[in-house]
Amino acid sequence: MGATSLAEADIEGPGVSVHPASAAIAIATALTAAGKRPAARTRTSISTRVTPTAPPWHSASLDGRLWDNPRVIATAQTVLAPAQWRAHAEAHERRADAATAERRARAARGETHAVDDFLYDYYSTRPSLLRRWHPGVGVTLQSADAHATWRWYVTDAAGTRVDARTFWEARGATVDWVTGLIASTLAKPGKFGCFGLHEWAMVYRDDVTRHPLPLRLGVAGTNAVVEENSLVCTHYDAFRFFTPEAEPLNASTPTRAMQALTEQPGCLHATMDLYKWCVKLTPAIPSELTMDCFDLAVDVRRLDMAASPYDVSQFGWAPVAIETPAGKREYAERQREIAARGEVLRRRILAACDAIRIAAGA
Repeated sequence: MGATSLAEADIEGPGVSVHPASAAIAIATALTAAGKRPAARTRTSISTRVTPTAPPWHSASLDGRLWDNPRVIATAQTVLAPAQWRAHAEAHERRADAATAERRARAARGETHAVDDFLYDYYSTRPSLLRRWHPGVGVTLQSADAHATWRWYVTDAAGTRVDARTFWEARGATVDWVTGLIASTLAKPGKFGCFGLHEWAMVYRDDVTRHPLPLRLGVAGTNAVVEENSLVCTHYDAFRFFTPEAEPLNASTPTRAMQALTEQPGCLHATMDLYKWCVKLTPAIPSELTMDCFDLAVDVRRLDMAASPYDVSQFGWAPVAIETPAGKREYAERQREIAARGEVLRRRILAACDAIRIAAGA
């Protein structure tokens, strides 16, 4: 979708419209990336309708509010007693511990995993930070001594909460960037014809592989798959790792400046990056959302590598042989399933961004 048609896009889905800034930022980001200047008073028909998942601590008996609008989330300032928030914090810690158990065990043994460790290394995160529970903006915790010592929190007579204004002053540009990128991505149809060939392009006609795994079809077989198929990668952070010989074979040349225009919801890497955006928005978003994005990122990464030129049989995984018609069908089907899960999470991230913006008075 070009920048000129973005303003006319409508993102389908139930729920309420997010803060108007989301649509405006998405359009401005795309137009600026395309080297065009947004009109002074662009009227947009984007209706980025989202239904953010109700925070797990919400109940009618808690404060009687319906958590169906970012403005309510941002301004409610629900106060949670120690017993209330600790129960949810402990549940989150158990979930995070289970998700990171193998990583922590490997680290203790000095071992690595060629597939799963990618999420920790590429996104520069640690299990200990993933384990920390944050309620996000709009929630005050009573007797939260540990939270009171964490960055971006403030404590007063009511309790401890995320200081939305201070967070915005430091990270407002990031919130706007994430908002623009995700709203623009949602405004496009998914593309499901890449068949994961980005990983193949990263080793095309090269003697060095990016991962310590053997090539399933060997060097010659890998090169042949690239040459017999079309490269249509739209994700800059995948394309930038293409070998020099593979770059001109791609249908386009993704760049960082054009990311808001080229990113599309069918891309596995774009969906895996939802976890990255959650990390950058922490602690202003609920940790439940971060964990949901982490879980999806794990599934994305494993499909990504199962469909890659690497032999992943040592992990007990069957390859998705995208060099065959059956493998292509399997990849596209699983890609669509991941895109559907990613759509829900994108809408929740947009709602969280709007809640931050509103809570900060931006």
